[in-house]
Amino acid sequence: MALLDHIRVLDLSRVLAGPWCTQCLADFGAVVWKVEHPVRGDDTRAWGPPWHGESGAARESAYYLSANRGKFSIAIDFARPQGSDLVRRLAMQADIVVENFKVGGLAAYGLDCASLSALNPRLIYCSISAFGQDGPAAASPGYDAMIQAASGLMSITGEPGGTPQKVGVAVTDLMTGMYAVAAILAALHERERSGRGQHIDLSLFDTQIATLANQSLSFLVSGRTPARLGTAHPSIVPYQAFATADGHIMLAVGNDRQFADLCVQLGEPELARDERYVTNALRVRNRDSLVPRVSELLARRTSREWLDAFNRAAIPCGPINSIAEAFAEPQAVHRKLRFDLPRAQGGTVPQVRNPAIFSRSPITNTLPPPALGEHTNDVLASQLRLSTEELAELRAQAVIR
Repeated sequence: MALLDHIRVLDLSRVLAGPWCTQCLADFGAVVWKVEHPVRGDDTRAWGPPWHGESGAARESAYYLSANRGKFSIAIDFARPQGSDLVRRLAMQADIVVENFKVGGLAAYGLDCASLSALNPRLIYCSISAFGQDGPAAASPGYDAMIQAASGLMSITGEPGGTPQKVGVAVTDLMTGMYAVAAILAALHERERSGRGQHIDLSLFDTQIATLANQSLSFLVSGRTPARLGTAHPSIVPYQAFATADGHIMLAVGNDRQFADLCVQLGEPELARDERYVTNALRVRNRDSLVPRVSELLARRTSREWLDAFNRAAIPCGPINSIAEAFAEPQAVHRKLRFDLPRAQGGTVPQVRNPAIFSRSPITNTLPPPALGEHTNDVLASQLRLSTEELAELRAQAVIR
């Protein structure tokens, strides 16, 4: 039995934060109805290359495919009264609504939290926005990259003295999606006691500042603004990428014992007894003298030689893999992180496994990311009891696809 197979989600979101949340809920077994515009669909359908599949209608962007498995696509134009009525009727049967429209934008269609909660008091309504539902910036739009900039994340990402850099994946969207999953599950748990739904207000800006984690607290505790350190850690040394004779490796020496073991492997055990380096706090204070010495020693042997030696000594380290190399790692293959889902039109689509593994409720993925409007007829017929004639009329009026 799937964990959430009794839960129905009305997904009015698009791009990444909302779809990432609802894909996770679908992985956990929830029924997810993804409502899309009949012509454009989810914005990310057009975000390519790269593409999967043949040209034309069967072509799908890798971006869209990354965040939409396990869902039922319903193409409805809810800017039309008949369309918004269909969505309201689905909301009356749903447990959860997830949306990421401009603040207040759904009120015009009677699809805002107040309107839908009046019809379904048990509804958990999750709004994801750039800056939240209130405050001076609430009406402002925003994508992940600009939030990485505004939140301070880009100020601590990149090489010392270099230009600010964004993270190579939309980490703000992804973290907001995961906070949304956690908040929704907490609200479902509370509903078991109260019998009532509630509104969840999540913003990309709030999430990214919250997930600066130790960097946020370092500023609040010290009053000093953290700086860019490249791969180095602000509070642990040595903890960064180092060049070897033929490439680079990542060292993550987290305590004094590991540092002493590292010095033995480097051939300079006395380094660990140097009064400048005997504790991590001293190593952080004296990183400018320690890091060049460690760099000099590591440059004498190859990456493979160092990785083998450090792994034998239980010193945390790792290769700096490309994504192709990461998928080829024996651990990634063993854990089946890549899998394939069959498509209705033939062939398969590659996917990346949800990292959660449950002992009694295994995740069973069966639905690939849907084609635009692939399930419109089935869902509206089964859930709203629309007849073949009614569906044909709605199609003729371009309300559905």
